[in-house]
Amino acid sequence: MLQAIARAWYRRRLKDPAFAHLCAPYHGDELVSIDCETTGLDVRRDQILSVGAVKVKGDTILTSQRLDFLVKPKEPVSERTILIHHIRPIDLANAVPVEEAIRRVLDFVGPRPLIGYFLEFDVAMLNKHVKPLLGIPLPNRKIEVSRLYYDWRAPQVPPGGNIDLKFETIRRRLDLPRRATHDAFNDALLTAMMYLRLQGDWKPKGQG
Repeated sequence: MLQAIARAWYRRRLKDPAFAHLCAPYHGDELVSIDCETTGLDVRRDQILSVGAVKVKGDTILTSQRLDFLVKPKEPVSERTILIHHIRPIDLANAVPVEEAIRRVLDFVGPRPLIGYFLEFDVAMLNKHVKPLLGIPLPNRKIEVSRLYYDWRAPQVPPGGNIDLKFETIRRRLDLPRRATHDAFNDALLTAMMYLRLQGDWKPKGQG
């Protein structure tokens, strides 16, 4: 009931009818694991540098259906950001303008639920650009893997014990392969693996 009310609210405020499908009920079995690399963690000031996303269908990660591109920032990138992400100004010279990047994301994601780690932040960074374009934030259902991991791990920990929710800790605890860090697509792919492992569905052969 609440979801139906929210969808109706979004539809009334949608600026561009070409994106009306984003507000429609979704009855499929695909999800999208998504990650953004940014210049920092301040939603108001910082910029998106890259976007990675991959579709998940049932128990299969559809690695052939993916987003993996750099986003051209409107402000110069700091030296600290370059050291963290290894993305140089020359790498960004022919990157995708942010307005085009947002349209690519919307076309790829559609009405599918989103999977992410620290997903609230990634969605907030995207919504900085989605709201001016559509008049609404991303209406997609959101699945936070760290919450799923907490629920899975909690019964294994003594009462009052600490549950480490760092990305690398979750990867190791779930016995997932190591991939390059601070890379949007690699993080989106690992997050998809985390999701399926926590559902009891992930196997290496499940990638397609």
